[in-house]
Formats: sequence, C-alpha cells, structure tokens
Amino acid sequence: MSLAADLAATHALAFAPERGWTEAEIDALLADPAIILSGTARSFVLGRIILDEAEVLTLATHPDHRRAGLARETLSDFETAAKDRGARYLFLEVAEDNGPARALYAQAGFDAVGKRAGYYARSGAAPVAALILRKTL
Repeated sequence: MSLAADLAATHALAFAPERGWTEAEIDALLADPAIILSGTARSFVLGRIILDEAEVLTLATHPDHRRAGLARETLSDFETAAKDRGARYLFLEVAEDNGPARALYAQAGFDAVGKRAGYYARSGAAPVAALILRKTL
C-alpha cells in the first residue's frame, strides 16, 4: 500500500461513521508544497502553510492507537514544522461535540476565536457547529 492509502485507511476509521478522506484526496494534498505531514499512519496531522499562518486540515489517530499520546506528539511535531517554515499562528476547526479533541487542543494551548454553526454534517443527526481555534506559535 502507498502512504496515501495507509493514511486514508486510518482517516476512515478515525472519523467513522462519517466519510473519511480518500486515497486520491490525500495523495493530492501530499503533492502540494504548502502541505506538511507530521506523524505516521498510526496518527498523523495534515496541514498547510499560507504566509505566516498554518492550518491543521485534519488530525487522525487509528482507533487501535488512541490514548497513547500519539496525537499530542504529532500535533507538536506539526507546530514545530510550521514554525520552522515561518508560521506565527496556527488555526484549526473542531466539532463542538468532539470532547477528546477539544481537550487535546486546550492542553496544547489553543483558544476558541470563532464558531461556524451547523458546519459538520452528521449521519441521522443534526449538524454540529465547528469551533475555530487559534494558537500563537
């Protein structure tokens, strides 16, 4: 399997029952020079740098590897890589109902700076707001 296929498999499991990103979608991101990949197929962050801002596009941890500190480690690695490439600020969006991710981001020093109502679609349920989080690097 390719790296993109491995990442897509983890993404699908991490975000089930919602749709994970496909191998083709991840492969296209990896081809973009503004994209940073931190981590491995067990736990990874995909993000991009635009001028002095970095954005976490996704953070996914394989369910078999959760609660081992991998997400915290890959997020920290991403922050270092983004800072090394000139980013001064880091942004991300997280579902308002995703308690574990919100706890991770709070521990990492992110603050809420906005909210997008109804941003995340949910199978058989009402959409959930996205919280926009920011951290100064």
